[in-house]
Amino acid sequence: MKRKLWIGIAAIAAAALLSGCGGESSEKATMQGTEKVTEKAEEKSSEGSAQAEKGEAEKSVSKEGSVKTPSGKFTVGFDQEFPPMGFVDDKGGYQGYDLELAEEVAKRLGLEFVPQPINWDAKDMELSSGNIDCIWNGFSMQGREDKYSWVGPYMANEQVFVVKDNSGIETLADLSGKAVEVQKDSSGLDALKEEENKKLKESFSSLTEVADYNTALMDLQSGACDAVCMDSVVAGYQITNSEKKNPSSEEKMRILSDTLSAEEYGIGFRKGEDELAQSVKTVLLEMEKDGSTAEISRKWFGKDDVFTLK
Repeated sequence: MKRKLWIGIAAIAAAALLSGCGGESSEKATMQGTEKVTEKAEEKSSEGSAQAEKGEAEKSVSKEGSVKTPSGKFTVGFDQEFPPMGFVDDKGGYQGYDLELAEEVAKRLGLEFVPQPINWDAKDMELSSGNIDCIWNGFSMQGREDKYSWVGPYMANEQVFVVKDNSGIETLADLSGKAVEVQKDSSGLDALKEEENKKLKESFSSLTEVADYNTALMDLQSGACDAVCMDSVVAGYQITNSEKKNPSSEEKMRILSDTLSAEEYGIGFRKGEDELAQSVKTVLLEMEKDGSTAEISRKWFGKDDVFTLK
């Protein structure tokens, strides 16, 4: 009887022992399985994030490459005799504040930048024919608001008169009886045609339209004319450069304190070319935010608050 009892107790103990070992093994296996599942989930999550990032990058590139222009590039029409906005440098290359802005915009849009010099009085024909994608070169918006799809204004300007320093001309009234020059199809010419400036224009002994401001300023220095009506931005740059090259020259020039009109520069696209214009505006706002426009402004004007896109 005792022997049967001990056998029963031993059997129960063995069963309990086996049950304990089995539970521990099962729990360990369960934990290992959970860890493997977690690792796989994390791997999939990581792969998913990488794919998402790659997708966003590809989407960005696709968006960048989807910007279309009539020329297939980013062809900017500019007056090559309009420093510092756009001009031909001593080596025959194209330089200028506006051109540098435009080149950076083209780069960010993923488009090839093509600076295209044009005759200023033929700018509308160049634009409408598709030879250029926009007019970007100290282009005044005033009086042209409804003729183009605009980006801007981005810079303030004034129409002023430049005279020789020793001319004795101090005010607009002193221009009476004087020979004045102005660029063809320019904002200065438009301003002189305004009714409010009619008497001033009629007081000149002559008003001659020339191809570009460089020609007009050379005429001023040679005595072929008495004053030049032009953009203050260009006038200031030209006078400063002239004085640097010829500091002792007797042909120094100055700007009259009386101004003809105030205006603002913008970038002109064909009327209805709103998608391209908006793409350019978006990039310029990004450049303004990251300091690129300020850097370019310091290079050309010595200050960083020249560019302010509205």
